[in-house]
Parts: sequence; structure tokens; C-alpha cells
Amino acid sequence: MKRYIHLLPIVFFALLLASCKSSKNIIKTDGLSPYLSSKVELTVPHGETTLTVNGTMKMKEGELVQMSLLMPLFRTEVARIEATPTYLLIVDRMNRRFVKATPRELRDYLPADSYKRLEKMIKDAAKPGGKATLTGQELGIKQLAKAKIELYDFSDEEISIEPTELSSRYRMVTMEEILQLLMSL
Repeated sequence: MKRYIHLLPIVFFALLLASCKSSKNIIKTDGLSPYLSSKVELTVPHGETTLTVNGTMKMKEGELVQMSLLMPLFRTEVARIEATPTYLLIVDRMNRRFVKATPRELRDYLPADSYKRLEKMIKDAAKPGGKATLTGQELGIKQLAKAKIELYDFSDEEISIEPTELSSRYRMVTMEEILQLLMSL
């Protein structure tokens, strides 16, 4: 199980890089509230087994998108992904490591205006008629063709959302290290 948890931030990062959008629709987005939150379910097949991890997503339009993945049963955060217009942060809570990169550092991995694009896809997913599930194959990730992500139970109520602060116990790793781990799945 620990091996699977170690790979969760990598898998989730890959899905985010492909700008996932999925939902079960429950709200009408009228553009009045800058806040949006939902539950997240990530399912990743590994060999003959399947790993499903739940979590939450919080967004304050124009400022911050946070996704938190929680350990089954204990509901402890195992990974966090935070995107802003100025950086992308991926935190592996189990192994106390993180990647933080600017849009310039990500230009080989993400399209221009990826934050705005991610925000738009999340808002579109919350609208009635949005797609409920998106697979890795649909995202163009051959290694994760059968993986899927789902956002559901949306709310546009005001929420508390603060940027992530990490202690000195966390070790910074490179984007290449995360991508190498992804490719070894």
C-alpha cells in the first residue's frame, strides 16, 4: 500500500498536466461567486488491482486551486496539488517531498495560460451537462489509459482557502524526478 501512496502525487500531477475536467453537476455557475469546491475521486489501475483515492478540490477564481488527496479509512492527506497563476506546487505528504515550479519552468510540460485553462475546465465541469468522468486515455496518457478522475458534489459557497506552507522537513525534488517516476509506472 505504501508504494501506491508514494505514486499518488505523480499520477494526480499527470492528470492535472493534461488539464482534467470532470464532474457530477449540482450547481448553476452564474459568475457571482469566485469560490468553487467539490469532492474528488481518483481511480488508478496498477497491475491486476485498482486503487481509488478520494479527496477535495477548492478554488478561488483568479488566485488558487487546491486539490487534496486523502488516505482511505484514516482520511489523512497524502498529497496536495496547488496551482496559482505564478506557480504549481505538488506535495507528497507521505514522503515529505515537493515540487514547486513557475509557468516558465513548466513551459515544456504545460501549455501557455495553463492556470486559466484549468480554472475554466473546473468551472465548466461544475455546470449542468458537464462530463462526469475523464480517463487517462482521453487525456492522451498512454501509461495511464485506464485511470480516471471524477469531480462531484460541487458548491459555490464561500470557503476558506490559504496557500500551502511547508516546513523544513520537506525536501524539494525536480520536475524531472517526478516525471521519471511517472514513466516507471
